[in-house]
Amino acid sequence: MARSLCPGAWLRKPRYLQARFSYVRMKYLFFSWLVVFVGSWIIYVQYSAYTELCRGKDCKKIICDKYKTGVIDGPACNSLCVTETLYFGKCLSTKPNNQMYLGIWDNLPGVVKCQMEQALHLDFGTELEPRKEIVLFDKPTRGTTVQKFKEMVYSLFKAKLGDQGNLSELVNLILTVADGDKDGQVSLGEAKSAWALLQLNEFLLMVILQDKEHTPKLMGFCGDLYVMESVEYTSLYGISLPWVIELFIPSGFRRSMDQLFTPSWPRKAKIAIGLLEFVEDVFHGPYGNFLMCDTSAKNLGYNDKYDLKMVDMRKIVPETNLKELIKDRHCESDLDCVYGTDCRTSCDQSTMKCTSEVIQPNLAKACQLLKDYLLRGAPSEIREELEKQLYSCIALKVTAKQMEMEHSLILNNLKTLLWKKISYTNDS
Repeated sequence: MARSLCPGAWLRKPRYLQARFSYVRMKYLFFSWLVVFVGSWIIYVQYSAYTELCRGKDCKKIICDKYKTGVIDGPACNSLCVTETLYFGKCLSTKPNNQMYLGIWDNLPGVVKCQMEQALHLDFGTELEPRKEIVLFDKPTRGTTVQKFKEMVYSLFKAKLGDQGNLSELVNLILTVADGDKDGQVSLGEAKSAWALLQLNEFLLMVILQDKEHTPKLMGFCGDLYVMESVEYTSLYGISLPWVIELFIPSGFRRSMDQLFTPSWPRKAKIAIGLLEFVEDVFHGPYGNFLMCDTSAKNLGYNDKYDLKMVDMRKIVPETNLKELIKDRHCESDLDCVYGTDCRTSCDQSTMKCTSEVIQPNLAKACQLLKDYLLRGAPSEIREELEKQLYSCIALKVTAKQMEMEHSLILNNLKTLLWKKISYTNDS
């Protein structure tokens, strides 16, 4: 009888379920479409940024046009522009005006670097070494003698490095490097390439430290494009993900991932010793002191033997050069007196000008970077002493009395502590 009172009741339930199913399906389709739309938009924006960031074709065209018209010359020119046995691979650029690629040159892996734009001086809001096409490769001019070119290079070094007693020796070294075809003479094209390259601190540093273990070797150049040896692992943490995946990984989780993918502790100790040795190389080196103005993990790499190799030295600048350019800079606070991420001076409130003395030495910045890297997984018997040494190192100030003595003492203590622990292992 109940069924006869409500003859359509059994039909209403399926209709309700059908309507609910349609609603859920529409909701699912809407959110799916939204995710696809947002994801596509993010990928499109990132791809657009990528194409702006990676301008290798433009760089090659500028360089090869200059080479084919006889303006520039160098050992990499023929391979890049004629035989095409030097080519660009994966893009590693982080700034549009500093192009960087993994490359292959005659079946040898390397890193290709090329500058796209130029500024005429150090600008603390931009890059240190920009350039403009209008003034590119304008020096030396036709008719310049070798002696005149040497005087030009000497004056440049004096401005960048200070009045060092052995600058003439460095000038002769540069002429040897500039002679790309090793015929005993520097042609006008080779001189123009060398002059453009000498505006770049990384190139200058590679020449100065060419015999040092942790500096990448120069393989060749053409204009201000240069090729340096590649490094197997291009970060302290040894993990590289496709850029699309990087978009969706939170920074905190990425830091945890980095720590998980580090080498074993003895190998980390060997890499850390390499960084300490590099700090020694640039601290009061043969041609003055250089300042490390970006000591992030992405600028450091290592090879398959866990020897540290510098990946990017473009933010390592001559102290004399930096001091000269910052000392009269207008400032409101100490935040206005920063170059890169790590070279900081203070703002003199009485004159509203930046002081010229950098606050932290290279060693303190290196120890700050190594602190978490070395303490994670450190053997219990040295952990306390290692932590104490690292914190003493981080506390170093340039203005401290007897800073150089403290610098040497802390650096040697750290190296000794680490070597003592790993010297009898296979990793050493």
